[in-house]
Amino acid sequence: MNDAPSEPGAGSPEQQALLQAVQAVLAPLARLAVARGLHFGTVEEQLKVAFVAAAREAALRAHPQALPHRLVSRLATATGISRREVTRLVQADLQAAEPRRSPPVQVFARWTTDPVYLDGQGQPRPLQRQGPAPSFESLAASITRDVHPRSLLDGLVGLRLAELDEGRDEVRLLRTAFVPREDQVRMLGFLGSNVGAHLAAAVENVEGRQPPHLEQAIKADGLSAASVADMHALIQAQWRLLARALVPELQRRIDQDDPGADTLHRLRVGLYMYADQAPALAAPQPPAPSLGAGSDDDEELVD
Repeated sequence: MNDAPSEPGAGSPEQQALLQAVQAVLAPLARLAVARGLHFGTVEEQLKVAFVAAAREAALRAHPQALPHRLVSRLATATGISRREVTRLVQADLQAAEPRRSPPVQVFARWTTDPVYLDGQGQPRPLQRQGPAPSFESLAASITRDVHPRSLLDGLVGLRLAELDEGRDEVRLLRTAFVPREDQVRMLGFLGSNVGAHLAAAVENVEGRQPPHLEQAIKADGLSAASVADMHALIQAQWRLLARALVPELQRRIDQDDPGADTLHRLRVGLYMYADQAPALAAPQPPAPSLGAGSDDDEELVD
């Protein structure tokens, strides 16, 4: 039996809009879970964990000295989950550790963005394996001195990101973007980290965060498949330009910020593009081209 009261304002327009937003977010996740054989019971458990973690964070922020039994009551009331379930979940580890980027991936990121390691066309230059900068040895040392450069090179080769020309003792990149399609574990990690951060930004904006997070979008209807392909290439090029500007600047600030000061902040910058085919109408009509854009102050898109 659930000992928590029913949710307030269940029929209000705002509540209906929230449910529609939740459905829009959950539908792609459900599609992925079904495709990968992840059953509802497993996902339901994670949803309970997330609800209790969110309610616990809010309750402790409002009542830092709350007694354990009162905290459980507050969590049950806020989530609609029974007290017994809340107690079980509170005793579990509610916070998963944030996965860190591996050193080889950090080497790859700097190699593809730091001007020191780029040629005149902005492409990653081949590097001598050893020697003064710019060399692979100096690049590896700029990321970490806890891992031997040869181990970092082996990691890049294993990820099919680089190759070693043993005749020239030269290292070359094989690609300029790291999207590990062969490694499903890493891809799923990217999905959780990137989409999770984007969703967190949007949620905090809805909650009234000041200043708001940057969270914008452009929407266009009435495009041909060829136009979508052209835009895909354009957006990829714009992302490369943005990354080459941001990564060195972020590294410069990391290096200059005083470790003893307030350096616990972090950020994630991303760009996405999603294109699909609009559902067919009962009486097909030529789509009227339209363009909409979201902003920090008004995320509504106009069709």
